[in-house]
Amino acid sequence: MRKPELINKLEGINDVINMAVIIPREDGVISVSDDRTVRVWLKRDSGQYWPSICHSMASAASSLDLNQETRRLFIGQDNGTISEFQLSEDFNSMPHTRDYVAHQGRVTALLFALYNEWVLSCGRDKYFQWHCSETGRRLGGYQTAAWCTCLSFDKQTNYTFVGDFGGQITVLKVSNNGFEVITTLKGHSGSVRCLAWDEERNLLFSGSFDQSIIVWDIGGQKGTAFELQGHRDKVQTLSYSGLSRELLSSGDEGVLTIWDMNAKRQETPDWAESDACMKCGSPFFWNVKSMWEQKTIGVRQHHCRKCGQAICSKCSMDRSTIPVMGYEHEVRVCVECKQSITECVPMATFHDMRHAVLSMHLDVQKKQLLTVGKDRIIRLWDVGNILS
Repeated sequence: MRKPELINKLEGINDVINMAVIIPREDGVISVSDDRTVRVWLKRDSGQYWPSICHSMASAASSLDLNQETRRLFIGQDNGTISEFQLSEDFNSMPHTRDYVAHQGRVTALLFALYNEWVLSCGRDKYFQWHCSETGRRLGGYQTAAWCTCLSFDKQTNYTFVGDFGGQITVLKVSNNGFEVITTLKGHSGSVRCLAWDEERNLLFSGSFDQSIIVWDIGGQKGTAFELQGHRDKVQTLSYSGLSRELLSSGDEGVLTIWDMNAKRQETPDWAESDACMKCGSPFFWNVKSMWEQKTIGVRQHHCRKCGQAICSKCSMDRSTIPVMGYEHEVRVCVECKQSITECVPMATFHDMRHAVLSMHLDVQKKQLLTVGKDRIIRLWDVGNILS
């Protein structure tokens, strides 16, 4: 079986590494961590990566964004400030150019939009903010109902997607003069931890602590959403490869899942509500009236993942994968649906990453994947043989 090949390990950071990115067109990596350091790692003649820069910030460095055309580096901090640096051509120095006093809490995500000259950010103060990178002036802000956790941006439409701790995603259209709230996407039962955007097909991917990924068809404007259920623990990070149309996801279980986003998929049905099993009529345990009339003990309510009907455990003894609906592990189905499922060919592959993954970054040109682990190690992988 094809699998990612480990190229290198970057070690020596003694605190939580919050994020790291591969430097485009260079054998280099930039990392930020809770020990307040920003480190620029370059590959040496020995084949190992060593820091060429180790810069200490005023507080824990929580997020970063690097613009490859201009080598402008933006660092979000625990104190709410975003600091801008200019990386030198040899990556041996990074003069400080500007501070943005953006938030009153930890900066959880930030993006630099070069065409608009905007610095977009969100934080634990429940605010999404955007600033002009030419003047440093604040252009606007929007308050969400919970901590903001992640951010994505479509440069063609200026749509901004803000995920929060409450499980919602707010869609905003931003400009130099203000913003317009387009909609709020609700589908996760846990906090939204990561977002990825397919700018070609206008698909938004969201990963959550509820162990699920939802694919939102923003461009279709019909409210279509598909679920991808392949993780057994919190989903922490997503990366999308537009060239191969594959979504990469990982998280606390330490498994990299690669989803084929060319495959035709079906929406998962809404779960029906009933006071009795919709197959055999057995009353559920809260239906006291029917229990008394039938002189029987109430049963627990379950749901068939394929048809969504409310059923008892006797009528849902079967298990099956349903890849077309995003279920890559076996789930509960009713007898009728079990017989109707004929196609069980997986639409995703699973690979061991050897550590619980907090963050990752995909360089499509190099076909390299960087993973940041809870073990405080950065791993570099060759994924050329597993991407289509």
